[in-house]
Amino acid sequence: MKATITIPESLNEITLQQYRDFLKVAEDIDGDFLNQRMIEKLCHIPLHEVLFIKLKDVRSIVNDINILFGKERGLIQRFTLGKTEFGMIPNLDEMEFGEYIDLESNISDWDNMNKAMAVMYRPIISQVDGKYEIEPYNGSATYSGDMLHAPLDVVLGMTVFFYRLGNELLQATQSYLVEEVMEMASQSKSSSTLTGGGTIVSTQYRKETLDSLKQLLDLTYTNV
Repeated sequence: MKATITIPESLNEITLQQYRDFLKVAEDIDGDFLNQRMIEKLCHIPLHEVLFIKLKDVRSIVNDINILFGKERGLIQRFTLGKTEFGMIPNLDEMEFGEYIDLESNISDWDNMNKAMAVMYRPIISQVDGKYEIEPYNGSATYSGDMLHAPLDVVLGMTVFFYRLGNELLQATQSYLVEEVMEMASQSKSSSTLTGGGTIVSTQYRKETLDSLKQLLDLTYTNV
């Protein structure tokens, strides 16, 4: 029996739903069985048919897919699903509090990544001279179902963008806290008051908390 297989040539040909399904079955497995599940989920082919593909071809297909994931990913601000063009929030500085809460609650969990996408991307309702306006936010449930079909290059581009943005913010904050600790330490040489010592301990604790958050960002990124 010969299996017919369509190998994706770009991450644009893989949906968020496919990738999420692969992540679920990929837990606690490795080696050739992991390769089989990758082909099953990302190439639209039943698992039992993967068994009829030659081993060397399986490994070649997996290598080609891994190359796709290894390419540099940039932020994609607009994409089309069906007949609808979706656009990213044009100005993040104008993000509403409800949007931020929903985004922050879902973007680190691949099971809820479609909800995060539904916050960041909504239908474009008007555009002039390259600038566009998107539909007002009415909750992530409005387009979370549609976002399961979003191209993976758009999804990964968004997660990498926020990973880098988060790292930049953390580095800037950590730099400030280090300067604050050093200043407090310098002051403590001439004053050993309880208030000053407490401030130093508190500031150091905040820095350690930020270090922990950075580790979480690193973990999230490596799961992409």
